[in-house]
Amino acid sequence: MTQVNSCLKWLLTIFNIIFAIGGFVIIMLGLNPQFHYINGVMTLDFKQSYFYFLGSIVMVIAILGAVGAYNESKACMILFLVCMILGSIVMLLVGSLLTVLRVKAGDMQENTYRGYLPLDKATSEERHEVDSMQREMQCCGLFSYKDWEGNIPDSCLCNNLEEMEGKCQTVDYRGVLQQQKSVYIKVCFPDINFRALLIFDSVIAGFFTLAVLGLLGMVLSSVMIHQLRYPNRPVGVLMSVPAYFSQPPPKYEELQNVVPSKS
Repeated sequence: MTQVNSCLKWLLTIFNIIFAIGGFVIIMLGLNPQFHYINGVMTLDFKQSYFYFLGSIVMVIAILGAVGAYNESKACMILFLVCMILGSIVMLLVGSLLTVLRVKAGDMQENTYRGYLPLDKATSEERHEVDSMQREMQCCGLFSYKDWEGNIPDSCLCNNLEEMEGKCQTVDYRGVLQQQKSVYIKVCFPDINFRALLIFDSVIAGFFTLAVLGLLGMVLSSVMIHQLRYPNRPVGVLMSVPAYFSQPPPKYEELQNVVPSKS
């Protein structure tokens, strides 16, 4: 094998192992049913297949880099470097695009749910979605309990303990003035919007994190490729010392005053 710095070799190998674990985590996020449910609330549709695709690519590149670093294979390391360059560019572009879209994500989400109103005349899928969110978040209506126009479902109703905790208000029930029930004061849309933006921020952070890791992988792989090509040459300008610094300084000569002799 070519002589390569052992610390660099193991650092790059460990880096790619961690990178592969990150790809596995991305795949597991696609398997999480909670992610699917929350994504159903979001305006942008992050399908599970996207997580599988991205996670698989990350794992393949990481395995390539780990094998190349461990076996000191120049061909594998060059291919790994190309993947790191292309991957970093793609991650930066997608992260930047999502950052721009995030500014409008709240308005897009609100416009989507405004289209559900009135809820009692919405489709069965939309009513079921809102009903499920009301049970989970302990809220009533997207923007107000009046979204149901008096036909308030049971998922809006409070129990006695929640009434004592001040989470409820008394309203007309199913449009009959003689019947009044306690429903949740809190509405659902603020929580929906918060969760959606939180996922948005997490996805953006994930893309930029992958971009930073890609840049780090580019640096490490470039240094290793340099050592594979030139095993006896120092890496980079910073690691080499100019010749005039490496030479010992000239010795000082003692200056003596020469006094002319008297004739």
